[in-house]
Amino acid sequence: MNEKPDGEIPSEEPSLAQRVATKAERKERSRRNPAPGVWFGLGMMGLIGWSVVVPTLLGALLGLWLDQYHPGTRSWTLSLLVAGLVIGCANAWHWVAKEEKAMREDEERKDE
Repeated sequence: MNEKPDGEIPSEEPSLAQRVATKAERKERSRRNPAPGVWFGLGMMGLIGWSVVVPTLLGALLGLWLDQYHPGTRSWTLSLLVAGLVIGCANAWHWVAKEEKAMREDEERKDE
């Protein structure tokens, strides 16, 4: 065993004062920056959903208009519906990646 010269065994646990200070700091930090709640999560899902739905519907509507006034051998509706879906998914992916990066940076800032 690793004994100190005076016969004490060194402890790996932090002292009571250190634990209290750590908990107090964590509590103060959570008061300053409250964690996102349920409404934040629901709002995020709604925002992501709309960022996919709006371009998809706009593509479909534009395709319907083009099919009505400029008919061709191919369906503009189907083509622009798929294009809108791809654009919407890319938009949602970009937005989620940006939010994740911001949350990660915020966590790193809190840990310092």
